[in-house]
Amino acid sequence: MQYISTAQQIRRASLAGALLAAMAMPAGAVDLKTADGSWTFSISGNVNVDYIYSSCQSPDSAASVNGGLTCVGSANSNNVSNIGNGLLPAAFSFGVATTQDGIDLAAHLGLYPGIATNDGGSPNLQAGANGATGSSNTALGSTGLDLRQVYMTFGNKSMGTFTLGRNIGLFGSDVILNDMTLLGVGAPGSAAGAAPSNTTLGGIGFGYIYTDWLAQIDYTTPDFSGFNITVGIFDPINSLSDVGATQPKKAPGFHAKATWTLPFNDTTKLYLSASFLSQEQDWNVTTGAGPTNYSYTGNGIDFLAKLDVADFEVVGYYYHASGLGTTALFNGGAFNGVDPATGLPLLGQTRTSDGYLGQVTYKFGPVKLGVNYGESKLDWADTADQTVNPDLVASNKKGTIGVYYSLTKNLMLLAEASRVKSEAHVGGSNDATTVNVGAFLGF
Repeated sequence: MQYISTAQQIRRASLAGALLAAMAMPAGAVDLKTADGSWTFSISGNVNVDYIYSSCQSPDSAASVNGGLTCVGSANSNNVSNIGNGLLPAAFSFGVATTQDGIDLAAHLGLYPGIATNDGGSPNLQAGANGATGSSNTALGSTGLDLRQVYMTFGNKSMGTFTLGRNIGLFGSDVILNDMTLLGVGAPGSAAGAAPSNTTLGGIGFGYIYTDWLAQIDYTTPDFSGFNITVGIFDPINSLSDVGATQPKKAPGFHAKATWTLPFNDTTKLYLSASFLSQEQDWNVTTGAGPTNYSYTGNGIDFLAKLDVADFEVVGYYYHASGLGTTALFNGGAFNGVDPATGLPLLGQTRTSDGYLGQVTYKFGPVKLGVNYGESKLDWADTADQTVNPDLVASNKKGTIGVYYSLTKNLMLLAEASRVKSEAHVGGSNDATTVNVGAFLGF
């Protein structure tokens, strides 16, 4: 693997460029140089819009699935229409880069607006969720702006590269970047409800956990014949589902990633990666015995393999986790309740989860055809969890077929159809179908 200059790094490091590369679309960032040529300024990004139609499970026949990701209809209708972004919001990514004293320096800022009407603070946490306030999908509203990225890098070919700031995480990043629904819709998520957020789920929760965007300090080794390792620490994030008051964390989170690219010839190469994440949760809750501290550690490991043979591509992915849940990091990853047998509180009992995604795509001319299937599974923490939560989700499954047509070098038209299913441990399941058509303009 060839070392790339800082100007190239900042363009490729932007998520918009990485996503376009994942779909074999050119990332045509605009580069501007200062008069003396010492600094390079760049901009890249995308605008994407889809019509999303979902046929949800009828409420008359819907099963109770705690943690299920399949939409359920209402008394009004089982069908939901939405016009919005897909798995990606729009993106406008700005970068600056230079080389000083033999060290490449760069900084990056990514702005990610959506088109959904949501004034409830974070565009991912809508009104009424987690204490958020404000309007959602109403007149006189506006869209939310997602400030996902702001980071700097420095390094060179011999010393490796340091990355400091807010950027995409390491665990689970490769699978979402290679998910064919990344530029499409996949599973609709909130787009099949009354209060759509800026993005859909794609394959999140259906084969992989969302990597998220983390404040982090990382180091990536120099390239060793296509092999490199990234290690780092990140700001520990609080879970969305634990009870009580979160406490200051004793230590940062830790993550690491190893990648290996093996080119066999000009048209065939194999890419392998493995990543790891670990972080402790610390909480305080008042029980019958008074204030009680509890903590647990969430761990995850994943593996991805991607084989490219000319225009044919196969992707396989697997993860195993404890305390992380199946969708957002740490959401539903632990049981907090009362033991029915003893009446004593049980806090921070971790649940085990695992999942996989398989995908095949083929490109001929300007058209790419693809199919993928993913499944995420969650286990009870213990017998008390089983007794208290018999309807806990056992699995969320999704299959998607898609057609992606490059009308021009930078404009893609696409259509997808997805079938999702959520099953409870105690029995019962919900099914739904989503179809979408849209356009993706990358630059």
